Amino acid sequence: MSARRRPFVLSLVALAGTLSLAACGSDGSTDEASASTADGSFPVTIEHAYGSTTVEQAPSRIVTVGFNDLDFVLALGETPVATRAYSGYAYKDRPWATQYAHDIPEVGEMELQYEKIAQANPDLIVGTYSLTEQSGYDTLAALAPTIGDLQSAGGGSGSWKDQLETIGRALGKEGEATELRRSVEADFDDAKAANPQFQGRTAAVAMYMDGDFYIFEAGDPRGDFFTNLGFTTPAQTGSISPEQLNLLDQDTLIVLGATKEKLATDPAFAQLRVVQEDRTVYLGDFGTDVPAALGFASPLSLPYLLDATVPALAAASDDDPATTVPAVG
Repeated sequence: MSARRRPFVLSLVALAGTLSLAACGSDGSTDEASASTADGSFPVTIEHAYGSTTVEQAPSRIVTVGFNDLDFVLALGETPVATRAYSGYAYKDRPWATQYAHDIPEVGEMELQYEKIAQANPDLIVGTYSLTEQSGYDTLAALAPTIGDLQSAGGGSGSWKDQLETIGRALGKEGEATELRRSVEADFDDAKAANPQFQGRTAAVAMYMDGDFYIFEAGDPRGDFFTNLGFTTPAQTGSISPEQLNLLDQDTLIVLGATKEKLATDPAFAQLRVVQEDRTVYLGDFGTDVPAALGFASPLSLPYLLDATVPALAAASDDDPATTVPAVG
């Protein structure tokens, strides 16, 4: 496991199921890569963190074991026979996937239940963002061809585009994956075109947990949603002590894991200029829709997330203290 991923894994353990997982990272997909294999042709070989996996034919019994792989498979028109549950959130009622099956059998939550996976009799296991160790991957691969965690060129987790392209190839649906990627990219382009003030504006995207803040570093999948809109990451990131709250005082502040009302009771936080001048966006408590959408970071959840957050981001970035930042959602 890379050094970049380890703090993220530790935050998952500490959150005990809030799972702010995502893959909104750097653009690792290209039209040429998507067209490298004729759509729907098999066998196809997929590269991942644990080597390569060959899918001999179109799968019909897919099990998703990643924290957000379910959305990708659904978006490509397939329904898994079993899936990993998303912990700490009523994911079956997520508003961006209301038209899809909600009664898919579960094979674990924070920990996978390998016996249940075996009982599902999969012919493909998809875990492009499962944070699996080698031993866990080996157990899965003994049950069926398994697509393991993806990695970016810099050693971090693969982006949502990497996931979409990879899963599209594994399912024989590269064309659908490319069209879907272009559609979501167009949504981001529209948001950026409507809000040129986002470009180059420094935004601290901070997780609030147990009274402490953590500013996501450049390349963190949760922060990348905002850099993909044009915002930049502060020079100093990571854990913030109470004496360092001034590091939150950036052009824009985005808080994940707390409401405005909760943080208003903290005098030191309330005195920050970025708070007093209403340049702060509160995404809400963990376990609610917007943080979960950021966690899923899928072709289904990202358009929903844009609709939910861009109005607040625009109001918080117009540098007019008279502008009221609306609630997200």
